[in-house]
Amino acid sequence: MASADDKNFDDINVTPMVDLYLVLLLIFIIMTTAGVQGLKVDLPSASSKPATQKMEAPKTQAITIDSSGNIKLNAIPISSLSDLETKLSALNSSIPDMPVVVRGDRSNQYQLIMDVLDVLGRVGVNQIGLATQAAK
Repeated sequence: MASADDKNFDDINVTPMVDLYLVLLLIFIIMTTAGVQGLKVDLPSASSKPATQKMEAPKTQAITIDSSGNIKLNAIPISSLSDLETKLSALNSSIPDMPVVVRGDRSNQYQLIMDVLDVLGRVGVNQIGLATQAAK
């Protein structure tokens, strides 16, 4: 009879080979990150004076009409349609071809949104968008 020591091993033990690959991968990762961090750059310096240019208002204006019928121009409350017309006229003269997005709550009366669109037409705004929610 054959003893247990005479048994042939047909399996290859790949554990030492996997260990070697993991050590090589670790060395590669460490050397790559060390090479990136070692770059030195001579950065330019900025002046300590404040900027003299006036910050411009955003080109696109947003008119929001909430569920209570309150009108806001870029989150600033507007008291009446005539006040909205005055502010839009001033903005339109400083920003030519000013785009305006109208956002109305779905529970609003359609007439109030039409009144805002009428003000936009009187002011001379040609680029008007109506914000909607994507269909689900």
